[in-house]
Amino acid sequence: LALVRALVAALRGRLDALCGRLDALCWSPQPLSLLPLGWSRSPTLSATAAPPGSRREEEEEEEWEAATPTPTSVNYHFTRQCNYKCGFCFHTAKTSFVLPLEEAKRGLEMLKEAGMEKINFSGGEPFLHDTGEFVGQLVQFCKQELKLPSVSIVSNGSLIRESWFKKYGEHLDILAISCDSFEEEVNALIGRGQGKRSHLAKLHRLRQWCRDYAVAFKINSVINRFNVGEDMKEQIQALKPVRWKVFQCLLIEGENCGEDALREAEKFLISDEEFDEFLARHRDISCLVPESNQKMKDSYLILDEYMRFLNCRKGRKEPSRSILDVGVEAAIKHSGFDEEMFLKRGGKYVWSKADMKLDW
Repeated sequence: LALVRALVAALRGRLDALCGRLDALCWSPQPLSLLPLGWSRSPTLSATAAPPGSRREEEEEEEWEAATPTPTSVNYHFTRQCNYKCGFCFHTAKTSFVLPLEEAKRGLEMLKEAGMEKINFSGGEPFLHDTGEFVGQLVQFCKQELKLPSVSIVSNGSLIRESWFKKYGEHLDILAISCDSFEEEVNALIGRGQGKRSHLAKLHRLRQWCRDYAVAFKINSVINRFNVGEDMKEQIQALKPVRWKVFQCLLIEGENCGEDALREAEKFLISDEEFDEFLARHRDISCLVPESNQKMKDSYLILDEYMRFLNCRKGRKEPSRSILDVGVEAAIKHSGFDEEMFLKRGGKYVWSKADMKLDW
C-alpha cells in the first residue's frame, strides 16, 4: 500500500509539471485544467468589471498591454506547498511543481536585466521545499551573483532553523514572518499552526535570530473576522519589526473562493469600515504599513511557480506566458500591474539592510 501511494504521488507530481509547462507554452487567459467535465473556472463578474467582449473591456486590455512596467520589485511564489492551512490563503496548493534550481536562476537573471531591484521569495511555505536549501541558494545567488539591493522572504517561520541563518543569513535583507494574532487560540482558528507547537514562541525565537545574524525583521498580518477586534500594540512594540504590514483579507476567484477553490475564505471577510477601525486602534505604531484590498490587488508583481506573471485585475489570477519562454517584456504586459499604485502604497522604500542603519 505504501508503494502504491508513493507511485501515485510521483505520477501526480509529474502530471503537475507537465500541465504547467504546457500551460506556459500554450498561453490562454485561464490555466490548463484537468477538471472533470461540467466544472468551470468562470468567475462571477464583479460590479466594476467590464462584461466579457465589451468595448470597455477591450479598451482596458489594450491600455494594460500597451504599458511595459519595470519589474522593480517582484514576488516569486516558487512553491504552492505549505504545512499550514490558513483559511484565507490566496495562493493555494494546486500543484507540487517547483522549477529546477538552474531554471529559476535563469529567470531571476532575466528579471535583473529588466530592472528588478528587489526580490521577495514566498509560497506556499518557502522553507518546506528541500528543507530551505532551495530558497537559501536562490537568496545567495540574488545577493552574490545578481547583486540585488534587496532580497527578502515571507514565511510562516515554523520550519526555519538557526543553521539556515548561519549559512545564508548574511545574504538576506528582510525576513517577514506571518503572524495574524497574538492569541494561540485565534491562530488555531485561522489555521496558522501545527498541533501543540507554539507559533508565537517561534516568532520570538526568529526575532532573536534576526538580531543575531543581522537580518531585518518584519511581520505580516492578515486582518480578518477572527482577529479584527484584537489589540496588538503591546506585542508589536515589544518585537520592534522594521515594518508591520497589515493586509485586509482578500478574495481571489479560484484560489480562496469559487467552486473550484481549495479554500472558502468568505467567512474571514471584514468590511472596509472594520479594517479602518483596526488601523485606527493601532495608529500610534510607527512601523505600521496598511494595505486595503484596493491597494493590494493590482500593485504587486506576482510570479508563480512557472515564472508566469499573475494578473488579478478581474478578481482571479490569470497567468501570462512564462518569462522563460517569451521574455520579461512580453510576459509583463499581461501582468495587470498598476505601477502608479505600487508607488502610491509605498512599495518602494529603504529595503536594503545596509541602508537601514539598524542597531543589531
